[in-house]
Amino acid sequence: MRTLIKNGTIVDPASRICSKNHLLLEDGKVLALTSEAPEADVVVDAAGRYVAPGFIDIHMHEEQLDPTGERLEKTITLAMLRMGVTTAVGGNCGINTLDPARYLDLMDRDGGPVNMALLAGHTYLREAAGHTDKYTPITGGELKRLQVLTQQALDCGCFGVSYGIRYVPGLTEWEMLETAKFCQGTGKFIAAHVRDDADAIFTAVEELAHIGKVLDLPVQNSHVGSMGGFGQMERLLEMLDRDRSAGLDIASDCYPYHAFSTRIGETTYDDGFLERYRADYSVIEVCEGKYKGLRCTEEIFRELRAQAPRTLTVCHVMKPEDVDMALLHPNVLLASDGLMDNGQGHPRAAGTFPRYLKEYVHTGRLGLYEAVRKMTALPAQRLGLTSKGTLAPGADADVVVFDLERACDRATFDQPLLPPEGIEHVFIGGA
Repeated sequence: MRTLIKNGTIVDPASRICSKNHLLLEDGKVLALTSEAPEADVVVDAAGRYVAPGFIDIHMHEEQLDPTGERLEKTITLAMLRMGVTTAVGGNCGINTLDPARYLDLMDRDGGPVNMALLAGHTYLREAAGHTDKYTPITGGELKRLQVLTQQALDCGCFGVSYGIRYVPGLTEWEMLETAKFCQGTGKFIAAHVRDDADAIFTAVEELAHIGKVLDLPVQNSHVGSMGGFGQMERLLEMLDRDRSAGLDIASDCYPYHAFSTRIGETTYDDGFLERYRADYSVIEVCEGKYKGLRCTEEIFRELRAQAPRTLTVCHVMKPEDVDMALLHPNVLLASDGLMDNGQGHPRAAGTFPRYLKEYVHTGRLGLYEAVRKMTALPAQRLGLTSKGTLAPGADADVVVFDLERACDRATFDQPLLPPEGIEHVFIGGA
């Protein structure tokens, strides 16, 4: 099977290419960039369009089993595909939707809309090891079981270990070190939703960085905009730059929205959160259930916390200037942090990548080449994926063709799965 994508502007930061050329794909691989237009089974005219490696979302949340319990849902992975993502990484923030080995087996068996990678979610495995109280430290026996489960998850193909430190206040440095150490010498990394946000973000990131320094591991600081986006971003980025300068392999990711999303029963909303965000209950929007689309009152908040703690919410509290500062920084990758329940959730799951093109590239705040680098080459490098994130000959034929003039998100907080515009063709493995 040979495909010719002709007349487009090829943007491939991994290969330092940005020029008008034809792209030739064959048998699932990139064959060549060429000035000629050879015969092909499929021809796509990309005149006036940009042709880039398929986007990579290094931080999202994989879907659950469908009602049969035998197959994976495909809601969020279809949303990824529609916005140009060809490879996505689930298992973030310490959360797996089911046993990592089973998830990967089901994905291998049935396939999916996009290529999926997975992190071993520490919180999921901690509970599987028998410690279900998130507020207390783990015992020695439980830790031994957790270590076995962590090693098994890494052996079955997980790319590293993720932590939701914020969601597990009982998590100690000892427990992190004794689980993260299984990534040493393997090329795998650790990622974390750090312990605290707002004014406490600095000590929280220092805690994560310390684990990386002690174990000499790459570190991914998750969704930095929703952790330090309350007036702390400039100081936080300076601190992260100092860590990199001192030799720590640390990067961050961020999504281009000014509201975060979490379940109403999570520790994010424990006592004191209104003071921390300098807000009232109305900043919380309910995403599902009988109060869907409504802003919280104290009565709604307390009812859902007590009776429906898994209800997804969106919290409108982040400063736009802080999110901008993060997304324009050269060491902050674009990632959606997408999370959906039965088609409900934050619009970032369906709009992050085209929104970035519209709000940052089309407006001239960020060059296209640099934006594509943050969506392709940088995450591929973090993941050690040499055949992804590039259009070099021999690379996997994962390609997105988009119209920068039309690229925009359409997903809203009321309709979070509306597909974007301007993402015209997506190829995965040449198909």
